[in-house]
Amino acid sequence: MKHGTQGSAGTGTGGSPPPGQVRVPLQPGAADVDRGRRAPADAVPSARGEHTHSEPAPPRPGPLVQRSSVRGQIVDALRTALMAGELRPGEVYSAPALGERFGVSATPVREAMQQLALEGAVEVVPNRGFRVVERGARELAELAEVRALIEVPVMLRLARTVPADRWARLRPLAEATVRAASSGCRATYAESDRAFHRAVLALSGNDQLVRVADDLHRRAQWPPAGAPAARGRADLVADAHEHTALLDALIAGDLDVVGTLVGEHFTGAEAL
Repeated sequence: MKHGTQGSAGTGTGGSPPPGQVRVPLQPGAADVDRGRRAPADAVPSARGEHTHSEPAPPRPGPLVQRSSVRGQIVDALRTALMAGELRPGEVYSAPALGERFGVSATPVREAMQQLALEGAVEVVPNRGFRVVERGARELAELAEVRALIEVPVMLRLARTVPADRWARLRPLAEATVRAASSGCRATYAESDRAFHRAVLALSGNDQLVRVADDLHRRAQWPPAGAPAARGRADLVADAHEHTALLDALIAGDLDVVGTLVGEHFTGAEAL
């Protein structure tokens, strides 16, 4: 729990994606939706000079997937690629090349990359694309310090005030981190790790705290420059078991153990 260049992004031409990569189905854009709607009988013809009186009625459109849904899928796929080391720190990737990789147009990729830029994972390179941010030991240490300043006092206060039965309800989330760690997939473990922390902090009733802490946690999870593509399975499992140990101490009301575990967690959080 302690926490390319353009060409390297994939140059397929429509075939199957490389093993282990996700292809997101191409979704209809706004123009496709408009073409699929039948104009009312009294509609005025378009000013573009298009004549529609002799065209057959188009088929009734089915349920539509909004652009935000496609963007969300691409954001998730890019986060997974970053966590797995498939998108390397310091390399620049273009939206068209990444769109080809994931089987979508460049537009939702650009939108997804803008989201990752807000999260601090990438930075915009004008007229080229997006560069994966190179993180150093100092930045990770600073993130760990800020997380500790926010989360440690809250966790210790909750340890004194939240009853055991409410802590017990978090057992499935703690066990889920162990299963995720056992898979050896850093991206899967990162998601379950944050889910457990969100649930703990949510007991404070402070939604803003949960959002800020989750953003810091995510930033701390991006791999640093020069780091291995993924931590070993044994390391992830050891981290996950610290979740269950913390939960056991919280349920038992053992404040001394809780304080020790929380302190050790954030002391080495930059290692996540």
